[in-house]
Amino acid sequence: MDKLIQQAVAAVDTVLLGKRRQVQLSLACLFARGHLLIEDLPGMGKTTLAHALAKVLGLSYRRIQFTADLLPADVTGAAIFDREKQKFVFRPGPVFAQVLLADEINRATPRTQSALLEAMEERQVTVEGRSYPLPEPFFVIATQNPGSQMGTYPLPESQLDRFLMRIELGYPDPKVERALLSGEDPRGQIGRLEAVFTLEQLAKVQALVNQVHASDTLLDYVQRIVRQTRESDQVPMPLSPRGAMALLRAAKAFALVQGRSHVVPEDVQTVAPCVLEHRLRGSVGAGHSRGQSLTERVLTAVPVV
Repeated sequence: MDKLIQQAVAAVDTVLLGKRRQVQLSLACLFARGHLLIEDLPGMGKTTLAHALAKVLGLSYRRIQFTADLLPADVTGAAIFDREKQKFVFRPGPVFAQVLLADEINRATPRTQSALLEAMEERQVTVEGRSYPLPEPFFVIATQNPGSQMGTYPLPESQLDRFLMRIELGYPDPKVERALLSGEDPRGQIGRLEAVFTLEQLAKVQALVNQVHASDTLLDYVQRIVRQTRESDQVPMPLSPRGAMALLRAAKAFALVQGRSHVVPEDVQTVAPCVLEHRLRGSVGAGHSRGQSLTERVLTAVPVV
């Protein structure tokens, strides 16, 4: 499976140049059966990453452009009266896809944002009192613009906690940007990407995440990190038990992406900013931070051994 994982990373690298670590983190998030939140300025490659991941994983892909006038039914679907059958028939919305790109999710109203809550947590939607299961696997990759931009609605803590990881892409370095300017538009290359995984192979990788070993010493380290978030007066929202489990699961998935069957402290340190920062800050200040982040302060204060 390690060969397939590295092939997937390399394939996405061809369309998202210079962002190998973000690609590895994104794959780790999806292998851990989590949902991914990508926050950055428009035009940084968020949509390209989401579409490329769906292609290399061999999964169906749908995109929803979130706007202020988007309604919950536009996401989940609705019961429509069928004149021929003389009854209401459920018409599935775009949420019924294996990979759903919720583009600029924080431009929609809180009511529409909440339409994704049940889907992300329960992997089903309920319309008119009836529940409909979503495809398996089901991944939400949401993008959001920084909260400082006009026309955005902060994601509430309950919505933020549904995302296993939050990453940023950032500006490319000069060499990569020159390659982008002199080469083909990466979006045109996505159509040529081929699936690396079958559904069976992807399910096997997801199962392997549970088998990645975490020693007692490693678990002690994770618990010290969790305890530090609860004892520090600088952390607005201490880490919950669910957040602690998310940190460990993400570290296991990242270790698997790195080709290891056991977790090392470096895995925890690598995924911690993506898993913890949006949970520790909550909806206030969940975007870009200045100076040292809360996660960096916590990790600095916690000894590895």
